[in-house]
Amino acid sequence: MSSSTSPLQPGTKAVEAAIGVAAAAPVRRKTVLRMLLSDVGACIALALVVLSILGAVFAPWLAPTDPYGNDLANTLKAPGELGLLGTDGQGRDMITRLLFGLRTTLVMGLASVIIGGSIGGVIGFAAAYYPKISGVLMRLMDVLLSFPAILFGLAIAAIFGPGLPSVIIALAIATVPLMARVVRGSALVVLQQGYIEAARSLGLRDLHIILRYVLPNCLSAIFVFVTLRFGQVILLGAALSFLGLGAQPPTAELGAMAADGRNFLFFAPHVSVLPSLAIFVVVLAFNVLGDALRDALDPKLRK
Repeated sequence: MSSSTSPLQPGTKAVEAAIGVAAAAPVRRKTVLRMLLSDVGACIALALVVLSILGAVFAPWLAPTDPYGNDLANTLKAPGELGLLGTDGQGRDMITRLLFGLRTTLVMGLASVIIGGSIGGVIGFAAAYYPKISGVLMRLMDVLLSFPAILFGLAIAAIFGPGLPSVIIALAIATVPLMARVVRGSALVVLQQGYIEAARSLGLRDLHIILRYVLPNCLSAIFVFVTLRFGQVILLGAALSFLGLGAQPPTAELGAMAADGRNFLFFAPHVSVLPSLAIFVVVLAFNVLGDALRDALDPKLRK
């Protein structure tokens, strides 16, 4: 039983892009790499993604000061006055706070995508391989898809209290139905191939067929979706933290840092503008990279 079409929701672009890659023939790694390197925008996006990840990983060694050490004698210093990017309302160095804030934001997004993607992937493969339960599973996914991530964040924060775990749970739940749709659409294309029938005729177990034959042929679509979804999750997580549902003081997180700078917007705009700009750059880089990967992995788009 196939799932009916539901209204467009945030993340639909990622779903459609990933499912489009599923029907494509396998592409050699050298071809994909060559196409990415020939695209200036993709190269810039890839460089920004790599720099962001390296900055987050090596934040404790790159940061010039303690991210939680207050210096009330040097609060709200403009960029260039005390440090390259100035200080915040507690006198903390903005470069240090941005590095640790980026680290928290990326970890939050990675955890959400891994948890939600894993659960959604299992549901998607089950729905594709076992048509009898497909209708029930996909209707449940449609129900989850009808609720925005902000609402999940509010509900979970009301139950468990605000904090990073609540945001990760909310974003993971919001990722589950999107991943399930991508995986199911990709798997259905693969299951129509003749070698799947041959594997079944040999008496191979269902789990072996899924892991050995179906999953590898769905990886391209999954990878495109994860890249696009990662940028969306970072944006949603920053929005939840901006509302006070995510990281709590003094934890450095880009959305929370942008919210803290609202009180100083007219006389120290850098406190709020810099973390907001960091969110914009990271999300844009992941979206551009995801679009480039979709084009590189889909031979129909290459033509």
